[in-house]
Amino acid sequence: MPSLVLGPLLRHVDKVSATIWVETDESCQVSITTTGDGLSRTLGQGKTFHVGGHHYALVFVEDLEPGSVTPYQVCLDDTVAWPVADSTRPPSRIRTAGGSDAFSVVFGSCRYATPLAITDEEQADFPPDALDSYSIKIAALPQKQWPDALVLLGDQVYADETTETTKKYLASRRDLDKAPHDQLANFEEFTYIYHQSWTDPDIRWLLSTVPSSMIFDDHDVIDDWNSSSAWRATITATDWWADRVAGALGSYWIYQHIGNLSPEELRADATFAEITGADDGYDALREMALEADRNPSSIRWSYRRKWHTVRLLMIDSRAARSLEEDNRALLDEEEFSWVEQMLIEAGNDGIEHVLVGSSLPWLMPPAIHDLEGWNAELARRFDGRRVGRWSEKIRQGADLEHWAAFRNSFDRLGAALESLGRGEHGKAPSSLLVLSGDVHHAYVAEVVEPKDITSRIYQLTCSPVHNEVPHPMAQTFKIGWSKPAIAITAALRRLAGVPRTRLRWRKRSGPFFGNELAVLTLDDTRAQVRFEKAETGEDGKPMLRTVFDGRLS
Repeated sequence: MPSLVLGPLLRHVDKVSATIWVETDESCQVSITTTGDGLSRTLGQGKTFHVGGHHYALVFVEDLEPGSVTPYQVCLDDTVAWPVADSTRPPSRIRTAGGSDAFSVVFGSCRYATPLAITDEEQADFPPDALDSYSIKIAALPQKQWPDALVLLGDQVYADETTETTKKYLASRRDLDKAPHDQLANFEEFTYIYHQSWTDPDIRWLLSTVPSSMIFDDHDVIDDWNSSSAWRATITATDWWADRVAGALGSYWIYQHIGNLSPEELRADATFAEITGADDGYDALREMALEADRNPSSIRWSYRRKWHTVRLLMIDSRAARSLEEDNRALLDEEEFSWVEQMLIEAGNDGIEHVLVGSSLPWLMPPAIHDLEGWNAELARRFDGRRVGRWSEKIRQGADLEHWAAFRNSFDRLGAALESLGRGEHGKAPSSLLVLSGDVHHAYVAEVVEPKDITSRIYQLTCSPVHNEVPHPMAQTFKIGWSKPAIAITAALRRLAGVPRTRLRWRKRSGPFFGNELAVLTLDDTRAQVRFEKAETGEDGKPMLRTVFDGRLS
């Protein structure tokens, strides 16, 4: 009898459709059903597909009513597999967009590992898991208080920083004295880390009932992924990179990417048809992943979600980069043109709130912004020479590869948001909100110049969900907003001949450190954000404490 290995994950949800992802232990028919008036009705069904010894299904649920709530079950070959028999949590359900209530989005990034996979010694270094804590919190609340969407902005798994539990598993498979040592090496090992992270009961229930949108960041693949052409030259020369990147991008495609897309998009996707239609889709998956690493334009990892009067545009700020020092761009020309077109369409559609998801923050502390621009210019100008090599070491060592290190891309995104915010493509949205993670703390920054922009433009950064930030790094981020630090790095920027950006932004709140999540509430023209920090309560149980709650528009 087949059983669930992972899932269900409620993924793409719009006004009338949804997709539900599962992994099973053998080939079977997967049915999504609902009950009412004592009768069971099938909402959608599909056969599992096979990849490298694993079985998956992504079931389309269509013809739903806008603004409706539909409880569901998962059946494998007509036997109920979800909810589990002894579950004490509320039933999983699909809530479609389109109602009149406020729309709420929870977001964050950087979940090192589930607490269940960390030893007691390791756990002492980490506060409670914010995502676990949030799941426990909302399970006790009325359904109307549950969020409408969960946005995970990178580092859902850590391929390069593994737990002691994972290291023991890897050591049982191969010699860890050989590269890539105690990091993940291939597709099978990536499936293990997803299983480890997503079998946590609290996470499993949360992902079954709140629609999730995901994007990768570097640790989903490897630290410093695509930071520079020098980095790529070094990594691609190794004898283990091909298996690593094939496993990383291949597993990402299965566990995260396909769930980001609508049924309509998936039906038109030739790669989806090829992999899911094969007796074993592993060879096609591996070739897709290798080609995506060689040629970023072969697949688009960016995507968009339509939620009534809210639009999410999720940007791939890792795989689609152009890395030549004289033509560095966070997104290549094809990808950036697509992003600009999606923003224009949001204006034409009269969207009230536009959310731009980017794993890397667009607006950083001004001193760090100028430092990254200074470093990038030295690396470009002295490429191949001593100063250039020194600058490259600093870039990789200090992770100076955010939007600020790709000046043309920073300016281009700013220009696109300005144009939309001035109403040049239809009615100006009430808010333009860039959602990011990566930097292991939280803050709110607002664009204050130019002043002739109708929309409010904010950078909302929230990270990590379950990780930590070293004390020196925390102090650096605090100092990055200070006037003395800004004056010093501005002088460095001018010495390097880097012009000052025409945008000006100010910190409105933060920085906040610790494991945390952000809750964004969008109601008509109003927007409000709340940061919730995970702590241990007096009873010894994890809890969430609000550290900021502020109006944006």
